[in-house]
Amino acid sequence: MANEFARSLRKRLTPQEVKLWVNLRGLKVEGFHFRRQCPIGPYIVDFAEKTHGLVIEVDGSQHGMGTHVGWDRVRDAELARRGFKVLRFWNVDIDQALDGTMHRILWELSWPPHPRRSGEPSPMGEG
Repeated sequence: MANEFARSLRKRLTPQEVKLWVNLRGLKVEGFHFRRQCPIGPYIVDFAEKTHGLVIEVDGSQHGMGTHVGWDRVRDAELARRGFKVLRFWNVDIDQALDGTMHRILWELSWPPHPRRSGEPSPMGEG
């Protein structure tokens, strides 16, 4: 069920997600493999590079208001418990500062993979 929903989300990325996805796919030549709309536990994250335990979320303005703030905190804490670091970028970051956004992502990827993320069984279940 989560995989089907993730598949449907992949077909309707926001313009900012498309722009970032093009750049993240370009990192494959450097050995980084990102997945888009990737199920992790009970969540579907915008982008994930599992070897380095990195999740990237692209947020619209609704994420800065009301209950979304609390939901994002809970979600980020659960993803951290599963061994992931979550980077959140606003749509405006992608639209107006894509180079800076990519530099920040590359900086995170420059650290060696966490041992639990690179081969051991982990709580990062797919479903």
